[in-house]
Amino acid sequence: IAGIQKITQYHSMTGTLQQMGLPSSQWLLILAIIFELGGGLLVFFGWFARFGAILLFVFVVVATFLFHSFWTFQGAAMVNQMQHFFKNLSIAGALLYIMAFGAGNYAFTRRKYKEPIA
Repeated sequence: IAGIQKITQYHSMTGTLQQMGLPSSQWLLILAIIFELGGGLLVFFGWFARFGAILLFVFVVVATFLFHSFWTFQGAAMVNQMQHFFKNLSIAGALLYIMAFGAGNYAFTRRKYKEPIA
């Protein structure tokens, strides 16, 4: 969903990246869309899920440290950013699991001749 929002709100998202002082904000946004939407679809459908998880892992880790640096905030904003930071670390952990073990029995890339994992 966030990848689709980045497409539909492309100009405002580009502005947000420019305000943060990131160089080549349009290219960074295109990369973010590819990583987020492409990786998300690969993991969702279980088709090259490990590669999709790598894309999402890279995106989540970079985005977490760029956008949720809670140590630079004060008060309620710090608590909010800290929650997002640790939520994203949880997501990164799940992505590491997918990278290690793959998509499982119901993935499109699972061959028919293999027996199901118990």
